Amino acid sequence: MDFIPGTKPEANLAEPGLWFVFDNGRLLIKTRRGEQGLIIPAGRELEESGITLTRKQFIGSLGKRPCYAAAIEGDKTPPGGFALKPLLTLLTQLDEGLIWAAGRANQLIHWEQAHNYCGACGSRIEDKADEQAKICPQCGLVNYPRVTPAVIAAVMKNDQILLARNNQARVPYYSVLAGFVEPNETLEECVRREVKEEVGIVVENIRYFGSQPWPFPNSLMIGFTAEYAAGEIQIDSEELSDAGWFDKDSLPRIPPPLSIAGQLIEWFVKNRSGV
Repeated sequence: MDFIPGTKPEANLAEPGLWFVFDNGRLLIKTRRGEQGLIIPAGRELEESGITLTRKQFIGSLGKRPCYAAAIEGDKTPPGGFALKPLLTLLTQLDEGLIWAAGRANQLIHWEQAHNYCGACGSRIEDKADEQAKICPQCGLVNYPRVTPAVIAAVMKNDQILLARNNQARVPYYSVLAGFVEPNETLEECVRREVKEEVGIVVENIRYFGSQPWPFPNSLMIGFTAEYAAGEIQIDSEELSDAGWFDKDSLPRIPPPLSIAGQLIEWFVKNRSGV
């Protein structure tokens, strides 16, 4: 079932709605033994649990069910039958529609919590009535939910792909290289710079692959493929613990296919192996 983002609920949506409740990037889930596994709670279940919510807002729909985002207010210890789990750890445990609904909720709640005052005059900001934005009642400055662009690139050398292990990764995957875009930099320039900085490799033939929101908390991943041009692997030890060239039969533990990193690696396996 696809998640459809939105800012105002439509009349044909049916209750009970799904509530994506967060505390510092951790999603509140119901824990139940059996086939259903992890469950996103409905409003009635939250009311009965005594959990107090703040920053409540509509975020879209999943099928005919409205979806809402909220943050936990007060005591952050979930009652019996509930648990708080880092959203990144749930990528392979929830259906794709639930993941993208939870991602939108996480991004909007993070933005809400980080943007309470005007960056120009310091006044308390308010919700803008006609769109998803914040407006300063004093100077009129409008702020929109933050989106941070980042590139992610699969670098190929003959029939091998360059994969690296990031020091900060919560799960010990080997993945393709990624990095945030700097001011006054094109996406292609960012690919060249990030690959050179992180592993000392020069690349060429950079081509667009696709994009994906990555709401952890607010990135937009822009994917590319690229070809090896020159250099030997010399890792930036502050960023990476290891990097190397891998063929399709010797891939280490890699990200799930839901992620654009996993999709880039899957593309390599299907289209570039055995060249």
